[in-house]
Amino acid sequence: MRVLVIGGSGVVGRPTAGALFQRGHQVAVLSRGGTAGPAGTEAFQGDLTTGAGLDRALAGVDCVVDCANVATMSRAAAVRYFTDTTTLLGRRAEAAGVKHHVVLSIVGIDRVPNGYFSGKLAQEEAVLGGPVPATVLRATQFHEFAGQVMGQLAVGRFAFVPQMRTQPIAAAEVGAALAEVVEDGPRGRVPDIGGPRVEWLPDLARQFARHRGLGRTVVPLWVPGKAGREMRGSGQLPGPGAVLRGPTFGEWLKDQ
Repeated sequence: MRVLVIGGSGVVGRPTAGALFQRGHQVAVLSRGGTAGPAGTEAFQGDLTTGAGLDRALAGVDCVVDCANVATMSRAAAVRYFTDTTTLLGRRAEAAGVKHHVVLSIVGIDRVPNGYFSGKLAQEEAVLGGPVPATVLRATQFHEFAGQVMGQLAVGRFAFVPQMRTQPIAAAEVGAALAEVVEDGPRGRVPDIGGPRVEWLPDLARQFARHRGLGRTVVPLWVPGKAGREMRGSGQLPGPGAVLRGPTFGEWLKDQ
């Protein structure tokens, strides 16, 4: 198949494009800056918010995989972005003759009150109700998440990391799972995927800091209200029927 990966130069888009190419597909990646994807893939520049470059990138495509992201915690902004871009992409994909629309989503977005998660829920509704047969795959947080949080909430030598139970998964495994979803064809909401072990996010951050020699002190951050209770509980853990894929965080970290 010819597959277009939206956000194909990102943390999970890149391994998705690589996995698809390794499985023998013709792969194109689309990003706002036209950044090249893995070797063997074709790069396009486009903007999901305006539709610029989309028609050219979608020409001849059998399946589109949306791994695009937006940096906001505002509920209104997230819902608007994911609804508008998914709706626009669906319309353009239908016009181009695309047969399958895949969206990567997040485990727990219907349990943890969070502005960004509201946007992802809106995206799921938009794609499943859209004009192109679709599949939604929810994944737990990536192994890379601990380092990202440390960078976002650092003050001097201190890094404030939310108290959260997580079952992280390697981005490369998510990419492989998305490649399998592409080949399976449209199936609506498929079983969640997660990593092999439940972890405590501040502990992962400490391991990451030691491994990188960052010299930072990790301070567990108490999140109040229902969101915090769900984060400290099972709100973002995969439920029964989820597919668990290694490596563990520690195993992954050794290879970084």
